[in-house]
Amino acid sequence: MELTGLTRAAAATVTPPAPRRGWGELRFAPSLLPQGRRRKVVVVAAISEEVPRLAASPSSGIKGGGAGERRPAPEKVALRAALTVRRKQKEDIKEAVAGHLDALWDMVGRNVVLELISTKIHPRTKKPMQSGRVSIKDWCQKRGAKGDHVVYTAEFTVDADFGEPGAIAVANRHNREFFLESIVVEGGGLPCGPVHFACNSWVQSTRELPTKRVFFSNKSRVEKPHPIYVPRDEAFEELKQGAFSSGRLRAVLHTLIPSLIASISAETHNFQAFHHIDNLYKEGLRLKLGLQEHLFQKIPLVQKIQESSEGMLRYDTPSILSKDKFAWLRDDEFARQAVAGINPVNIERLQVFPPVSKLDPAIYGPPESSITETHIAGHLNGLTVQQAMDEAKLFIVDYHDAYLPFLDRINAIDGRKAYATRTIFFLTEAGTLKPIAIELSLPPAKPGEPRPSKVLTPPYDATSNWLWMLAKAHVSSNDAGVHQLVNHWLRTHATMEPFILAAHRHMSAMHPIFKLLHPHMRYTLEINALARQSLINADGVIESCFTPGPVSGEISAAYYRNHWRGVAVEDATQPHGVRLLIEDYPYANDGLLLWSAIRSWVESYVQLYYPDAGTVQCDLELQGWYHESIHVGHGDLRHAPWWPPLSTPADLASILTTLVWLASAQHAALNFGQYPLGGYVPNRPPLMRRLLPDLERDAAEYAAFLADPHRFFLNAMPGVLEATKFMAVVDTLSTHSPDEEYLGEGRDEGGVPWTADEAAVAAHGMFAADVRRAEETIERRNADHGRKNRCGAGVLPYELLAPSSPPGVTCRGVPNSISI
Repeated sequence: MELTGLTRAAAATVTPPAPRRGWGELRFAPSLLPQGRRRKVVVVAAISEEVPRLAASPSSGIKGGGAGERRPAPEKVALRAALTVRRKQKEDIKEAVAGHLDALWDMVGRNVVLELISTKIHPRTKKPMQSGRVSIKDWCQKRGAKGDHVVYTAEFTVDADFGEPGAIAVANRHNREFFLESIVVEGGGLPCGPVHFACNSWVQSTRELPTKRVFFSNKSRVEKPHPIYVPRDEAFEELKQGAFSSGRLRAVLHTLIPSLIASISAETHNFQAFHHIDNLYKEGLRLKLGLQEHLFQKIPLVQKIQESSEGMLRYDTPSILSKDKFAWLRDDEFARQAVAGINPVNIERLQVFPPVSKLDPAIYGPPESSITETHIAGHLNGLTVQQAMDEAKLFIVDYHDAYLPFLDRINAIDGRKAYATRTIFFLTEAGTLKPIAIELSLPPAKPGEPRPSKVLTPPYDATSNWLWMLAKAHVSSNDAGVHQLVNHWLRTHATMEPFILAAHRHMSAMHPIFKLLHPHMRYTLEINALARQSLINADGVIESCFTPGPVSGEISAAYYRNHWRGVAVEDATQPHGVRLLIEDYPYANDGLLLWSAIRSWVESYVQLYYPDAGTVQCDLELQGWYHESIHVGHGDLRHAPWWPPLSTPADLASILTTLVWLASAQHAALNFGQYPLGGYVPNRPPLMRRLLPDLERDAAEYAAFLADPHRFFLNAMPGVLEATKFMAVVDTLSTHSPDEEYLGEGRDEGGVPWTADEAAVAAHGMFAADVRRAEETIERRNADHGRKNRCGAGVLPYELLAPSSPPGVTCRGVPNSISI
């Protein structure tokens, strides 16, 4: 007999060669690893130090005695297993028929078979003790049971000295798979009390997978490596799938209709006035485009969708408009979003003036910025530039090097125009920022020549005001691209993926570090797969909605390097060990609260299982996980000097704290404000279609700008089709699922305790209390009028790092994992 754990990535098979210490040797079938290479992994695993190789025979009764041995019949005890199986809420006809057939087959003996495997070793054979095979008793009788959870039972008879069950093998001899949520084994013969198995896995039919599935109890063990088990997939659960499908439906409805209209109408469908954008949230599609009724009559599908989906075509009003409809026009709001917006991670202290490019000057021209002291001297409250830098009053958001190498190709695309931008901010006495200079650069006409650049400063008349608005729009468009391609996709979704894959390949489901990371890996592989299908793929949403277009992937790749920002200095007197240079920095202020809570929790947990450096260094499973994460998953950077070692408990705690932070708080801060802050396109245009008007370059265009700057500005924004498509996507991405699991909430799965270790449960309880206190602190900060970046007339509170949230688009909530 073979015991197997099937995963999407690999199938792990326990084989029974010659006896030796350890649970058994797990050989992984060749699986496609990152970078297209295949390899075989051999892991020696054990449930305890004394557990030898598992051998299984087809005979019933307690296994582990030698063949032909004669001994007195031991005392027997009864154990009862309760299996919770989750059914679909709705079955189609085919599934219903298959379910009835399985019930009939169950009656004639083709049923679900279980075997218990003990942690106790038989004293003579030195092999794990096993129960006899038993079948689920009541599958057929409960076929018509109501509800989406059904509990089935099975009864074992084992020796009184069987010990604690450590694993259970399940063979599904029905025709179709079922979702096994949990198993509880209890009975008077268990001195340890009920034993819980958190399964949460599909159990496939033996017709598809002849070998058995093995599930382990929720007790963590680290003595030696253990069998690796990963569920067959990380597919969304039904609630999550329903919410995602609903969002996709809305995206189709929002995008399909403008596409159909564009295909039969000669109009370009630019927004003609700002109230046309407002109509997206008020009247909906029919009124916002001002089309005649007969046009809809030409498209029966559109008419049918409108009639049957009333309300679905109307966008919700983004939060950015809820407190002050015109806030996005103000310079202070533009600056505030650099520290409290959807991308608050690119601002850094200005330490060199003028700013200097790191690009090759032989190709991109002189490295120095075109911004001079003359441009900004009047905005420094009497300070010189050097004094302002010394006092940490100057900050910069610099996208010059990120965009300049790609601008020729971007600007050659019809309907795409971009600059490489730099924006300098001054920190005022009130603790707020104000933009004092924007540099807009284009590539040199020939390699090595000076770059064409414009430097704009705060406006002084009507014309300069419109040019300043256009410059800020180009900065926001740069920012939107870097946010989506680099900070969001690359530095959370893509960065976490190798660590998740390596965890599934190298760590057993029983491993304590796997247990720690498990809720922070939920749904990430699935959502990344969906992103590759429709978001970051060629001609996908990102390429069609964002300025970089087809060079989006190249920008992500170019940014794939270490990048440190100068926004804090070490200060042992501060609660978190650092002093923020911008004291009212909502993202950083709240982030430090959650970082501190995560770090305390992880350090306490790690100490339970790794009291010294030796336990870390000798854990082959742990070391294998970290080695593959770096050397395979992040192979391009495997030799980077900044990778932390994994030699001590402190090293491990630091690494895990970073991973938990990335999967939870960092992703939440970058994701769930996308629609609330970006759903109003003029505030944060994902792409621009015009450069700034230039009298020397195009006198006619400049004249048109002077004649109607309002229309010029709107025509530089995304058109109706681009805007509505983008809004539909970010609306979906900003939505919390009803089954979301938030930071600090209970970790039990389906009512099964996540671990039997009381000390770990107590440590997590302290973590949950820390998270609740952090949320209370955030609420107080949002009511503090001294914090002008999060409280004031028309100012949105900063709630993106407030841990809890109801379902929907809420602009708050920190899920455990990257689940959307």
